[in-house]
Amino acid sequence: METVSVNLSIRDFNVLRKIKDPEWNPSATVTIDNTLPKDPNIPNPSVYDHIVQKERDIVQALQKLDTQLASADPTTRAKIAREYRRRVLDFADLLYEYPNYASARNNRAQGLRRLYGKCLFVSGGCDSGALLSDADILDSKDETDTKSHIANVVLSDLDEAIQLLTPENPRTPISPQAGRTLASAHTQRGAIYLLIAKFFEARQLDCLGGRKESSWTKTDFEEAASREFAMGGRYGNEIAKGLAVSTNPTAKLCGQMVGLAMKEEYGPYYGGGR
Repeated sequence: METVSVNLSIRDFNVLRKIKDPEWNPSATVTIDNTLPKDPNIPNPSVYDHIVQKERDIVQALQKLDTQLASADPTTRAKIAREYRRRVLDFADLLYEYPNYASARNNRAQGLRRLYGKCLFVSGGCDSGALLSDADILDSKDETDTKSHIANVVLSDLDEAIQLLTPENPRTPISPQAGRTLASAHTQRGAIYLLIAKFFEARQLDCLGGRKESSWTKTDFEEAASREFAMGGRYGNEIAKGLAVSTNPTAKLCGQMVGLAMKEEYGPYYGGGR
C-alpha cells in the first residue's frame, strides 16, 4: 500500500488541535522565571521562608498521619482521624496571620477533601477513603449545614489561591512555586466539578448555596471541569492536561463528528476496522 504524506501548515495544525481540544490556545504558554519572588504576595524572602516552614510542619504532620493510617486498626484510625482534623485546622491559624499565602489555602482545601471525602459534594454518605466516618466528626442533625460550610471553605480557598497567584496578563512570568500551586489548585477545582457532574442526577446542590455553581447544569460542571484541568495542565500538571480533553463535552462531540466524517470519506477501514 502506498504511503501518503500530508504537509500541514501551522494554521492547519492549530485548527486540528482546537478541534481535539477547544480550550487549547497556542499563545497561552506559561513563562517560568526563577529570579522572581517565590510568592508575589510575599516578596520578603525571610518572611516567605518563615511561612513556608510553618506550612511544611503542618504538611509533614499530615503525611505522617496518612502513613500511620495504612496499618491502623479501627480504634486507632478514629484517633488518627481526629488528629488529622486538628492538624488541618492549623492552616486556619497560619492563614489568619498570612491571609494572602495562596499555598496554604490550596493545602487546606486538599486536607479537607482528604478528611471529608466526596460526601462534601455528593449525597449518600462518605466514601471509604474519607476519614470523616472514622472520626465521627459530623453531627447528623446538622450534617447539611456543616457540609455546606466546609464545601464552601474548600471552594473558596481554591478560588482565592488561584486569584492571588494568577497574573493579569497570561504572558507575565511567574515563579516555579506559584506555577505548582496554580496547577494544584486548578486541578483540585476540576476534580470537584467532575465529581459533582458524575453524580449530578442523584443529588441536590444545597452544599453550594450562595455560590455561582449552585445554579449550574451537569454540562456546566463538565465544561468547567475541563477548563480547570486545562489550566492545571497549562501550569504543569500532565495528568490534568490529559483529563482536560477526555472530560470536555465539546471536544467529545467534535471528535465524534470528525470520526464520522473520516469514516464516510475512507470507508469501514478507517480507525483500524475490518
